[in-house]
Amino acid sequence: MDISAYLDIETTGLRHQESDMTVVGIHREDETGRGVIQLVGKDINAAGIVRALEGVTRLFTYNGGRFDLPFIRAKLALDLLQYCCHEDLMHACWKRRLYGGLKSVERQLGIERRLPDVDGWAAVQLWNRYRKEGHRDSLMRLLEYNREDVLNLRVLREVLNRE
Repeated sequence: MDISAYLDIETTGLRHQESDMTVVGIHREDETGRGVIQLVGKDINAAGIVRALEGVTRLFTYNGGRFDLPFIRAKLALDLLQYCCHEDLMHACWKRRLYGGLKSVERQLGIERRLPDVDGWAAVQLWNRYRKEGHRDSLMRLLEYNREDVLNLRVLREVLNRE
């Protein structure tokens, strides 16, 4: 059985040498009943990611080949390519002359977001507010942003497959 999943990470910065992962979001396209799995902060570890991806044969990301997967490999010594095939949807977008980050491509294709005002920089600020000041609402907003990212990866793939 071919099982697909969608992965997106949130971090405190762009360089793994100076930054940490704050959220790893995974959406499985199967009937496990797991929905979106999110590992947060100190709960992010290789075993948890491998467990969440158990049985997955194809992993989809946006710019994951240059960011998400190398970041995970550097921080956790985990090469996800040993567990499943990877497809970076950014390259499929480029073939259709859709350029920019995930949110830009979503706008170009008319894919809507419930949190249009949250971006990568806002995600860092939400995490910092949660960690330094204990604002639980900031964490909930960050998790909703990440959830929307992984769910929209699936929508993006469906839209690209229709074209």
